[in-house]
Amino acid sequence: MEINRYQEIVDQWIKTVGVRYFDVKTNTLILAEEVGEFAKIVARTYGEQSFKTPTTEEEAKEMLTDELSDVFWVLTCLANQLDIKLEDALEKNLAKKNIRDKDRHKQNPKLNL
Repeated sequence: MEINRYQEIVDQWIKTVGVRYFDVKTNTLILAEEVGEFAKIVARTYGEQSFKTPTTEEEAKEMLTDELSDVFWVLTCLANQLDIKLEDALEKNLAKKNIRDKDRHKQNPKLNL
C-alpha cells in the first residue's frame, strides 16, 4: 500500500469510526505511549529484561509488529492533522540524508569494526 493511500484510509476511519481526531497534544502523548510499548517489548526480546510469562520468538515478533503498527497509525494521524504528506516528507528526508550523510558514517571510526 502506498503511504498517501494509507493516510487517506486513516483519515476516513477517524472521521467515520473514530468520530474525530484527538487534539495534537493528546496524539503526541499517545505516540510517546506507543513508542514506549514498542520499547518495552524490545527490552524484553533483545535486552536484559524478561517477559513475565514465557514468550516465544514468534510471539515477540508479533507483539513488535503490532506495536510498531500502532506507532505508525498515530504518526499518520498527526501527519494528517498537521497537513503533512508523509510520502513527500520521507522522500525529502532520504534526499537530505543522501547529501548530508553521504560519507559521514563511512568516516566514523566507531563504526569501522
